[in-house]
Amino acid sequence: MDCCTPSNNTGGVRIDCPSCGEKGKSIQLITLKSLLKASALVNIEPANSYVFCSNSNCSIVYFSVNYSQTFLESDLKVPVYQKNPSTNVPVCYCFDWTRDRLQAAGTDQPADEIKAHVQAGRCGCEVNNPQGACCLGNVSAFVRGLKKG
Repeated sequence: MDCCTPSNNTGGVRIDCPSCGEKGKSIQLITLKSLLKASALVNIEPANSYVFCSNSNCSIVYFSVNYSQTFLESDLKVPVYQKNPSTNVPVCYCFDWTRDRLQAAGTDQPADEIKAHVQAGRCGCEVNNPQGACCLGNVSAFVRGLKKG
């Protein structure tokens, strides 16, 4: 399975963020191992399962399903698109498409370029993207927003 193929690792269980109450998305342990700073990485519990909170108003990025641990954006090596409104934050982490770069392109070209890279097996979203999944939905939504604006 490549990084942009959906996985069914949530088992249909709803896991709500302990801070904001929104439904989280299960992520693979490799995502945490890749993106947490050393000071946070030493605290993960590999037997635990972890969840990503995408709520932009919530400070928690990851939490364990048993709610024993939470990680904030400051615990990560990269800024989180869903949490950080800066224009230099990646929307696509694998191919460095930031909000600025997407805005400058202003067309569907970035999404088409990213799709071509995905089809060629070049993406690594599970280790590059804090949401642990493909960024194409984020890129497409951002470009649609530019067209409306």
